[in-house]
Amino acid sequence: MHPTIKSKASIMFPCLASIPDSYWMQCEIRTVSPSMSPSIREGHMFQHAVFVLCGTVRIFKVNEQGREITLYRVQDGQNCVLMMASILGDTPYEASMEIEVETELLLVPIPLFKKWIEICQPLKQFIFGQMVERITSVMTLLDNVAFRPITYRIAQFLLGCTEENHATLRITHEQVAIELGTAREVVSRALKVLTDNRLISQGRGYIEVLDRDGLSQVLQDGVL
Repeated sequence: MHPTIKSKASIMFPCLASIPDSYWMQCEIRTVSPSMSPSIREGHMFQHAVFVLCGTVRIFKVNEQGREITLYRVQDGQNCVLMMASILGDTPYEASMEIEVETELLLVPIPLFKKWIEICQPLKQFIFGQMVERITSVMTLLDNVAFRPITYRIAQFLLGCTEENHATLRITHEQVAIELGTAREVVSRALKVLTDNRLISQGRGYIEVLDRDGLSQVLQDGVL
């Protein structure tokens, strides 16, 4: 038995607290960083169920032309619902993963994880609850991509990534394009529009929000 692993994991994932001690023998906690973590790409077959104890993992899709779009991030006390769907359905992974900062992971071998699912109702409820939340967020993302102008999406992104007292975001046009699933040139044109309207200022590697109310108005009107 690994009491330290169980106690540590149960702090971030209370749904695991009721799993018997004997069902933790093969689990491990591993720390990975952006420089050392192996990339997990679409089509991967998992050997472990992964729970994020602390850190950030970006989940994204890549199209045939190599363009990326961020679907969501998995952080402290969460797991990737697409990974869970892959594991429970015995199907290849439908996205890609990237470790963004040093991240601590709980790794549970697949056969053991499936036993956990059988005996632990709180774990089932947690996973299905996460699925509902992520499906909702991804549907919102798809709606924005399909129906919202890029100025709206950038305004929404900037408001979500900054605060009144922390208005500067360290990010490049290319990184914004990856987050939003569009081309860098499209992002650059839209940022210029926001700059010309004095809603933001920008320089090499940063964007500063000057007028939060103005960006909020872009969201309300739907277009600038």
